[in-house]
Amino acid sequence: MKKTALFIDRDGTLIVEPPITEQVNTLDELEFLPGVLRNLHFIREKLPTLELVIVTNQDGLGTPDYPTETFERIQDKMLQVFKGEGVVFDDIKIDPTRKEDNKPTRKPGTGMLTNYMDGSYDMERCYVIGDRLTDVQLAKNLGCKGIYIKDKETGEKEIAENGLTEHCALVAENWDQISEFIFAGERIGTVQRTTKETDIYVSINLDGNGKTDISSGLGFFDHMLDQIGKHSGCDLTIKVKGDLNVDEHHTIEDTAIALGEAIYKALGNKRGIERYGYCLPMDDCLCQVALDFGGRPWLVWDAKFTREYVGDMPTEMFIHFFKSLSDAAKMNLNIKAEGDNEHHKIEGIFKALARAIKMAVKRDIYKFELPSTKGTL
Repeated sequence: MKKTALFIDRDGTLIVEPPITEQVNTLDELEFLPGVLRNLHFIREKLPTLELVIVTNQDGLGTPDYPTETFERIQDKMLQVFKGEGVVFDDIKIDPTRKEDNKPTRKPGTGMLTNYMDGSYDMERCYVIGDRLTDVQLAKNLGCKGIYIKDKETGEKEIAENGLTEHCALVAENWDQISEFIFAGERIGTVQRTTKETDIYVSINLDGNGKTDISSGLGFFDHMLDQIGKHSGCDLTIKVKGDLNVDEHHTIEDTAIALGEAIYKALGNKRGIERYGYCLPMDDCLCQVALDFGGRPWLVWDAKFTREYVGDMPTEMFIHFFKSLSDAAKMNLNIKAEGDNEHHKIEGIFKALARAIKMAVKRDIYKFELPSTKGTL
């Protein structure tokens, strides 16, 4: 079996990088990134065959401006602290050249890492972790994926603007997110469902940022589906081509089936999830959605509508949507809504569903057990 490794940047990734000097010169300046010690200990303990490799550019190291003794004093203390937490690095690669030297050993060049490119490492299962775009570019050059430490919105924008989207596995705001991704993997479910009546594409990322891209051909339905992504924190893409020339039934029903299947896929083995999840008010309405990702579909529906349509969506399809969603996602849904305004009532239900999903899919990798006394979900 081929080996795997994490190629980890030093300054700004393991330790805090001073904003002006961009290098730590005294022990007083040595500060670890929040959570890095705990999470690298967890990774080392739970994934012992995954090698940990420091890969760092140290501009001008060994020159009068940056004496070797200064660097080694900080480096030795940093490594000593990591060792005290059970983290020993398998390899350390340091490039002392300056940017203007344009050496192949300087990141994002791969010159320091040629011994990892001999075919003995499964690069598709390796990651470069860093706080600069050059770290993601290094991942691209190595043939692996990058993990970019950045504010999520800013980081995703930078990654997209620099054409690195397919080379970045994760934009992480902290080491908890990195550790969760490395240990438990991404939770993305994608479904393409094509029949004679509909052609539907659904993709959901349970650990996303609430980004949505929805198009069903029904304006009010789009508005409701958008609530699911926005208020659950899941990234949600739904593209539907349905036989609306017949009526709305197939479009709504098949979308619910595809969305439920995508959620079920994304949940994976369900280890570490909360499993259960919500009620919320919306003006005159009170909407409650109790949810259980227990593997058994069931719907309890206690909501009445007096209008035939809300927007361009027939109210008789509301219960049908949630029944199909429950069946496909293999979840219990208990839905209750009271109030006078029909728009608010159904929107409140969708928002409560989204919040219930957000609660139920929350994952704790440090308690990575199956939330069931049966031993299966």
